Amino acid sequence: MFGIGLPELAVIAFFGVVLLGPDKLPGLAKQLAHGIRAAKRMGDSVRDDLRSSLGDDYADLELRDLNPRELIRRQVEEALAERDEEDEVDDETVEEIVDEILTPASPDERKTA
Repeated sequence: MFGIGLPELAVIAFFGVVLLGPDKLPGLAKQLAHGIRAAKRMGDSVRDDLRSSLGDDYADLELRDLNPRELIRRQVEEALAERDEEDEVDDETVEEIVDEILTPASPDERKTA
């Protein structure tokens, strides 16, 4: 959940109680929960609209599939798997290649290209 673990949640809760007081904290948590549910419903609605607009070919469409990093990662994994059919594809190698593809070139590197 956003890279937040139990220690971070404890610190957030502590400061929430200190800053807002224990009487206002439950109401704020309830509002936050409603906001998260509304955002989830909105995301589901967008996904469903895209699926219906694009037709049957995209019936299994997930919004995370549209993430450029995931698209590139899948392509790199497929290319490495085809090249090395007998070897298992190493996740670290895939990540290094994806990072190299997505890292913008410095102005000096662009001049030499």
